[in-house]
Amino acid sequence: MSTIADRIAVVGAGAWGTALANVIARAGRTVTLFARDAASASAIAARRESPHLPGVRVDERIAIAAPTEHRPDSEVILIVVPAQALRDAASGLAGTIAPGTPVVTCAKGIERTTRRFMTEVIAECLPGAVPAILSGPSFAADVARGLPTAVTLAAANEAVAQMLARSLGSATFRPYHSVDVRGVEIGGAAKNVLAIAAGIVTGRKLGASAVAALTTRGFAELMRFGRAYGAQPETLTGLSGLGDLILTCASQQSRNFSLGVALGQGRGLDEARRSGHLAEGAFTAAVLVDMARARDVEMPIASAVAAVLDGELAIDAAIEALLTRPFRAEG
Repeated sequence: MSTIADRIAVVGAGAWGTALANVIARAGRTVTLFARDAASASAIAARRESPHLPGVRVDERIAIAAPTEHRPDSEVILIVVPAQALRDAASGLAGTIAPGTPVVTCAKGIERTTRRFMTEVIAECLPGAVPAILSGPSFAADVARGLPTAVTLAAANEAVAQMLARSLGSATFRPYHSVDVRGVEIGGAAKNVLAIAAGIVTGRKLGASAVAALTTRGFAELMRFGRAYGAQPETLTGLSGLGDLILTCASQQSRNFSLGVALGQGRGLDEARRSGHLAEGAFTAAVLVDMARARDVEMPIASAVAAVLDGELAIDAAIEALLTRPFRAEG
């Protein structure tokens, strides 16, 4: 296996896909960015700007294409679409990639209808591929502009993980490689749900101390869930776990946090979802809680978020229930 991949495809020309394409171009690789259709590809190529990332120029070295016109002919493929759209995007690549090609999911979630983690979806749709995942504390606008960012890049095979990290890494984009695929997936999925809770607390103006307490106790939930599903503790306390949780629970740039703020301010659920754009945590909350219950994992904060999102519990009632839980030892 080569120590560095030169030809890399990015499937998905949203904000994060565009940002990663810029990263790869700056790393000196040959990169093709695949938009949804021919019209979208033509518009991005003409303006050198994605409508999902206004004000950020798409690097001139990036080729823009549509899957209907050109198939990925690359050594590595990044699929950069929302978690619930990953199956369709991966299925669209079936029969078009060489066996052994690393396919990296960049989504943070769990497939709601199947309870599958992201690399499991890739393995089902593309049996000959080598699944991997990229996750960590990162905002698309920062990454696209070349601001310093560190993430985790995991694959079951350490040589593959190292190769991917070298291929995507640069002075301002630092992937740390890992073989704990499940831990990276769990960190990214769970922190989105907890960020909604942090946003609700902020929107309700309960104070910085309350946000800090919720984030800390939310991390304890993430750790319990991770242990139950085989994650390594050092992964959960690293960039793709604690690092991403800290970022997402404290910034309006986070769609999940912004969704929570809108809910906490008393906006209706539909209006709040619109203000938060696509918040992955809204789709992940219920399945995360179901999976926790299946293994007797206590997750009161995530459960409260799921109940609020499903219309089963009012926000004030959810807050009161959390505040009146029995006193217990920390852990």
